[in-house]
Amino acid sequence: MSTHPDRTDTGRARMPADVDAPDKVVYGLTFRQLAILAAAALAFYGAWRVLHQVVPMGVLVGAAVVLGGLAFGIAVGRRDGLPLDVWLLAAVRHARAPRALSTTDTTSTTPDWVQTPKSTVTLPAPLRLPADAIDDGGEIHLGGGRAAMVAASNVNLALRTADEQAALTDTFGRWLNSLSTPTQIVVSAQPVDLHSAARTLSQAMHDLPHPALAEAAADHARFLDDLATRRDPLRRQVLIVTRTSPGERGEHAARRRADDTVRALSGLGVTTRALDGAAVTAAIAAAADPYRPPRPGGLAAPDAVITSPAPRQRHRQARS
Repeated sequence: MSTHPDRTDTGRARMPADVDAPDKVVYGLTFRQLAILAAAALAFYGAWRVLHQVVPMGVLVGAAVVLGGLAFGIAVGRRDGLPLDVWLLAAVRHARAPRALSTTDTTSTTPDWVQTPKSTVTLPAPLRLPADAIDDGGEIHLGGGRAAMVAASNVNLALRTADEQAALTDTFGRWLNSLSTPTQIVVSAQPVDLHSAARTLSQAMHDLPHPALAEAAADHARFLDDLATRRDPLRRQVLIVTRTSPGERGEHAARRRADDTVRALSGLGVTTRALDGAAVTAAIAAAADPYRPPRPGGLAAPDAVITSPAPRQRHRQARS
């Protein structure tokens, strides 16, 4: 086997893709699958003890084969990356869950002396969100804990040498090993509005000091419009959410963890910054609806008072 003289071989270790896979106990089955099959076997045995003197044996055997096949399919089957029993339980919960949710309290009953009209319309259920508030510093209040958010750019390992790849992987591994609280890394692709960038560039080219610069700006604006028309450009966003432990003290512990994450990941050559309250709100809104353009001026807080500007009064001059 020939090796490149300028490239040093680094040690590599194989690791399974699914590190959270449950352990196999007996016959390639997990403890959860064995529990489902054991519960089904006990149910079949109880039904046989009750019905074997009343129902013919052929009917019992046929029913046992059909129901046993269903139980075995539920135990070992998978759907959408989930065990089939978990998937069916989620489907039942989704079918029983209310279709309409509201942020207002809809569970309060009216007094007896108020005559409420009879209606068959189902009232919306209260919307329970995990986050209570977002302060100006960017900390998300999660009931008993808090979280902070860090935005980071990405790095292309394919363009690095083997030594650089090993150094970057080692730096990232040290940061992962230093984590003591739940941390979430969200990588998403969001659309880029190139038409607005082209319009902004077209408006700014008239103020350029030289005609050559104005011509170059106009050409680049036409390129952006053509690219937005022919393609669907996307940008990749990396968000890191750090949380505090249940017993951790300090009002700004989540913010300190976000700052530690920024310092730890600076060795990877990526651009990282801890987000403030407005940026965190915009990031959550974009995650909920990535195809809606951002609103100018940001989003108002839930307790903010929104007022409209006073109408202009037109003064009419009397003709003399």
